[in-house]
Amino acid sequence: MRRGGLTALALACALAVAAPGPAQKAPPGPPPRKDVELGDKQRDLQQTHKRLNEERAKAADARRREAGLLSEVDTIDKRLVDKRKQVVVLDGRIKQTQTDIAALQNEIGRLLNQQKTQQGALERRLVTMYKLERQGGALPLLLDRGDDPADRAVALRHLATLATVDARLIREYRVSSESLADRKSQREVLQKDLGVLRSEADAQRADADREAARRRKLLALVKDERTYHERMVGELSEAARRLEAFVRELQEKQRRLAKVPPPARPRGQEGTPATGFGAFRGRLLWPAEGKVVGDFGIQVNPRFGTKTFRNGIDIGVPEGTSIAAVYGGRVLYTGWFRGYGNLIIVDHGGEYYTLYAHVAEIKVKEGDEVKQGQSIGTVGDTGSLQGPRLYFEVRYEGRPLDPSLWLQPRG
Repeated sequence: MRRGGLTALALACALAVAAPGPAQKAPPGPPPRKDVELGDKQRDLQQTHKRLNEERAKAADARRREAGLLSEVDTIDKRLVDKRKQVVVLDGRIKQTQTDIAALQNEIGRLLNQQKTQQGALERRLVTMYKLERQGGALPLLLDRGDDPADRAVALRHLATLATVDARLIREYRVSSESLADRKSQREVLQKDLGVLRSEADAQRADADREAARRRKLLALVKDERTYHERMVGELSEAARRLEAFVRELQEKQRRLAKVPPPARPRGQEGTPATGFGAFRGRLLWPAEGKVVGDFGIQVNPRFGTKTFRNGIDIGVPEGTSIAAVYGGRVLYTGWFRGYGNLIIVDHGGEYYTLYAHVAEIKVKEGDEVKQGQSIGTVGDTGSLQGPRLYFEVRYEGRPLDPSLWLQPRG
């Protein structure tokens, strides 16, 4: 009995130790499989979103870089043109203000001389009146005339005339003094305005210098680094295609307005009619007097070996040189065109067009009739990657022709 009781007691104790108490919890087991899968999917989704955002950022950056070169040059050019225009306007206002100040200075000098003369006359009159006063005033003069009423009347009129003259001298002196003070006040205001205008002009010049420096830095990259050069070549080629498409659109619009059907001649045929503009092949005026620094046709970059096709010629001339219409016609387009800066297109009739680019100042507007040799603008560097020059094209039915075959030969 004793051994059996001990065994039962040990078994009961073991069960008591093994069994969890009412306040104890069973140790946590592994999470359900569905929760594990959900967590993995969430992490995968987050990673996917992150990679997508990174790719989007890279794509946006690539687009900015792709559009950056020519667009940035274009943007800088526009700001530079705007700054230069503002400087010209401010310089004009400065010049006008200086002219106004000079005119006021002359007026002030005249008034000072006039005032000096008036002051001298007043001083002489005061001396006379002082002497007269010391002699007893005007009454003794009247009494000294005797009993003759006529003499006394003459003396009285004389004194009245002198009083009137004195009053006029005083009035004129006062007017001169007031005018002098007014002119000096105006001069002071203009001198302050001149200082403000000069400060504004200096600020605009500094801005223009900074834009020009940015432009030079960007163009140096295009010139010296293959990656930038090739990207710029691609963008310029695209700009040339856009210009060609634009000219064709203008051409089609002109045909619709004139109700003229497209030519039956197959596109690409080189022959051109020898009438109107076509009759002047080899005899056209030069749009600007200068040397051809960029030929028509295929161009090979000597450093990188890249090939481009130039649809016109570059004429190297100083900035501000007048641009002449090579033949009479009607201005078809004036405005900014990316890659070319300020652009002028003239319709010469018979499907002939001439294009003038990198213009600084446009002197005509769309719809104007121009004569051969008429100045239509001035040469600048807008849209140019190589400084001031005139870009010139001749087109027939939208196709570019070699301008050197159309311009007068140089002696």
